[in-house]
Amino acid sequence: MADGTIFVGATADGQREELNLRRANRHGLIAGATGTGKTVTLQGIAEGFSRAGVPVFVADVKGDLAGLAMAGSAMAPSHAAFAQRAADVGMTDWAYGDNPVIFWDLFGRQGHPVRTTISEMGPLLLARLMNLNEVQEGVLQVVFKVADEQGMLLLDLPDLQAMLAWAAENAADLSARYGNVTRATVGTIQRQLLQLEAQGGDNFFGEPALDVHDMMIVGEDGKGTINVLAADKLMAAPKLYATFLLWLLSELFETLPEVGDPDKPKLVFFFDEAHLLFDDAAPALLDKIEQVVRLIRSKGVGVYFITQNPIDVPDDVAGQLGNRIQHKLNAFTPREQKAVQSAAQTFRASPGVDVATAITELKVGEALVSLLQADGAPSPVARTLIRPPFSRVGPLTDKERAILVSTSPLAGKYDTPVNRESAAEMLSAKAGDAKAAAAQAQAQAEAAKVQAEQAKAAAAQAKLDAQEQARRDREAARAAEAQAKAEERARAAAAREAAKPSLTDKMLQSAARSVASSVGRQVAGQLGGQLLRGLLGGLFKSGR
Repeated sequence: MADGTIFVGATADGQREELNLRRANRHGLIAGATGTGKTVTLQGIAEGFSRAGVPVFVADVKGDLAGLAMAGSAMAPSHAAFAQRAADVGMTDWAYGDNPVIFWDLFGRQGHPVRTTISEMGPLLLARLMNLNEVQEGVLQVVFKVADEQGMLLLDLPDLQAMLAWAAENAADLSARYGNVTRATVGTIQRQLLQLEAQGGDNFFGEPALDVHDMMIVGEDGKGTINVLAADKLMAAPKLYATFLLWLLSELFETLPEVGDPDKPKLVFFFDEAHLLFDDAAPALLDKIEQVVRLIRSKGVGVYFITQNPIDVPDDVAGQLGNRIQHKLNAFTPREQKAVQSAAQTFRASPGVDVATAITELKVGEALVSLLQADGAPSPVARTLIRPPFSRVGPLTDKERAILVSTSPLAGKYDTPVNRESAAEMLSAKAGDAKAAAAQAQAQAEAAKVQAEQAKAAAAQAKLDAQEQARRDREAARAAEAQAKAEERARAAAAREAAKPSLTDKMLQSAARSVASSVGRQVAGQLGGQLLRGLLGGLFKSGR
């Protein structure tokens, strides 16, 4: 590395090809068939950035970039070839050396866990990750909007699952407010979410979320940290891999301030197996990729795509890549022939270099190189022998990796997951409150029912008591009436008895009637009458 540049390699006539740090944030492309030396090229450039004080992020797809953390060895099989190459490119002071490396792993097994929240990922990238169509993506956006309106954090997959379940239960209300939201569509998203969880997405979403500034550490020795993402197992979930890297770029874009064109980048981002980002990508997602790549330059971030075939990168994105290193391409199939022609057309012509022919003739470790010069113009394409790396070319042992992870400056910061209150807990609490309220309402209803039954029973008893009292009153009235009648009959009988004449009176009356009849016939009426009255009067007075 010279001041302000990174040595990439040299031509056969000794011309040095150097990457200008002031133009390094104009992005780049490293392309070539398998086994042509792309990884070694990437490794050497990453070392150059680190020694220039620029942090680097690389995805370690095959596991061999982990060797950046260890110095190379003269005992390695590649030593002789690298020593010869160093001599060929004029590196008289070439010597093995290590680099400051921090290991990351979405699954938390080969490095510090990398997490982000569902909210930070956003509905667009999640829809890409779950392969949703436009209708399903629209419903997902509704779920995000409702969660935001109600102040419910979406941090991990259980939060999103809880919100989707809630959306299914309230589909009719949501449709009235936001448009068509059906239980069937929500169910489809839920099934895709289960597939994402099976791919390891549950490890990726959560807290503590990654602070992108932890990937931009510069040590006391002035070297930029090389962040190595363990991606060998991640490749089994290519959508998760591609979406994570796109999220990381987006997070950098949203977090970092504008710096224009700094003397050197704030961070350089190497995207290996770049075709995975673009395969089957929706137009909206491609637009976002192109936007991020185009605008992140002003944040001081350089993005370098590494791929086997340069035509894997869409034209809108490829047009942003100013620094180009092209290793050998085969031209056996029509597609490969198209790639050769396409790659040849992207280089600035150089006298004596037939780019289309040279691409198919390059040896391992050779590349066609065109880098941006100080004035921003691409250099004429040159057939270049790439310099050898200082660090190990190959993987680390498990013990070596474990030691480096445990002694990392970030050891312990991300290792333990945190589960604070978010949508799942809030919805669960609401459900619990609703259940408790329902139970209370049911209990009140049961109590009211019991009270109603008791009141009904009391009313029935009161009715029975009233009926019994009425019966008793009627019986008492009848008894009183019967008593009164009996007493009346008794009084009448007594009166009749009192009115009846006594036996003496009857005898006297009978005698009187006999006498009166006899005397009347014999004595004159007046005399007989007076005599009779006198006689009878005397009898009554004497009580006889």
